[in-house]
Amino acid sequence: RSNCLACSSIFSHMCLLSFCKVPETLHEEVLGKMGAPPKPDVPTITPQELTEADGILFGFPTRFGMMAAQMKAFFDATGGLWSEQSLAGKPAGIFFSTGTQGGGQETTPLTAITQLTHHGMVFVPVGYTFGAKMFNMDEVQGGSPYGAGTFAADGSRWPTEMELEHAFHQGKYFAGIAKKLKGSA
Repeated sequence: RSNCLACSSIFSHMCLLSFCKVPETLHEEVLGKMGAPPKPDVPTITPQELTEADGILFGFPTRFGMMAAQMKAFFDATGGLWSEQSLAGKPAGIFFSTGTQGGGQETTPLTAITQLTHHGMVFVPVGYTFGAKMFNMDEVQGGSPYGAGTFAADGSRWPTEMELEHAFHQGKYFAGIAKKLKGSA
């Protein structure tokens, strides 16, 4: 669910959007025993395709307070891009889902930033630009200054209206920054 949050927002702000998934690292048998949901019918991205984007919002679920192994394996496969600094200067942001309130709403993006930093990417956090809604205590909501987020629980919980608004705001904010950076290049 995490990898859907900001998509409509970016698209609606006149940016071409590509929605992709990273390669799965687990066998179907293991996924079945875990009760994993079916994979979305979207293209699987290759590391080289990252170079085609003007900016990238990475979305992923949390596993033990950091990005899932599939996402880490994808980043590990970007070594060739790193050696050529192919992603240097490219804006990047993060959005995520966690299973619980203590499951990594801040540790997940913090541990993911190292991947972006090694590539020389420009991390674009949403900060507190979402305003007073970030401080709403009337309902459980995911997200942090690092990016939009949701609490997925066991996969049965859908993002709340507030979480979707945060994601929409992040997409709009990110698209604006990416356009400015591209325009000044």
